[in-house]
Amino acid sequence: MIVQVHSGRSRALSGVGFMVLGATIIQWSAAIATGVFRSLGPSATSAWRILIGALVLVAFVRPKVRGWTRSQWMGAVALGASIAFMNQCFYQAIARIPLGTAVVIEYLGPFLVSALGKRSAKHLAFVALAALGVLAIAHPGGGFHLWGVVFAAGSGMGWAAYVFAAHRVGSQAEGFGGLAVSLAVSAVLTSPMSMGSLGRVVASPGLLVRLLEIAVMGVVLGFAFELQALRRLRPATAGVIFALDPAMAFVIGLILLHQSVSGWDLVGILCVVVAGAGVTYDATSADPLVAQ
Repeated sequence: MIVQVHSGRSRALSGVGFMVLGATIIQWSAAIATGVFRSLGPSATSAWRILIGALVLVAFVRPKVRGWTRSQWMGAVALGASIAFMNQCFYQAIARIPLGTAVVIEYLGPFLVSALGKRSAKHLAFVALAALGVLAIAHPGGGFHLWGVVFAAGSGMGWAAYVFAAHRVGSQAEGFGGLAVSLAVSAVLTSPMSMGSLGRVVASPGLLVRLLEIAVMGVVLGFAFELQALRRLRPATAGVIFALDPAMAFVIGLILLHQSVSGWDLVGILCVVVAGAGVTYDATSADPLVAQ
């Protein structure tokens, strides 16, 4: 019994570690991607990011799909579709509103996953604290760009679907084969948005290198870390720990994009970090929160 408890705690802690690494790399790559928007626009940038990421991951993983069940294929298709929708909406959002603000609104998707999966009064309190943090950072009335908000909300819907789909794929497919196939599906779905700029990308080696950088950071490494995390944590637990993403986005937006951070932002960041830490502790002390 003691061995099982320690195993559950170690699994939860490693899951949290993978999730934080994934969030950092993905937000960092998003900040870098905004510099490519001037050349390709957000839709094509997102599509190329996924296409290159899929090619790199498939080449390294070489997924063995022979013998896959219908359920495995459906899971990979669902994950690929959620990745495509989430990323297209998110890049459209950060082209219009600050990175931190976009991630705050986007976070409402996995936040609802956590709210629907609440397990106890303590867990609900952490969810409520994260919600207060989101409200503080968003500080309604701040002059949002309407379409930026709409796209960020759409990305949040895709993110919520991604949490469940990634958990399913991670539990059904060994290694990174499921992720590689899912990214290939996503690349096919977004290919009409990338092919129109093929000539510009081929003619500009510097642009191609930048896209490769974004793809490896934000797709190959970022999604791989998150998939490892979602193999170890329940979707409800993972959804609240995703509350760290807005804080990470504000920090990266400040460092790389020189986007301002207000007093309300700092209050909100504190709330979401405390909520994330609280859920992490909850996950290390209660095995039911750890993915089986």
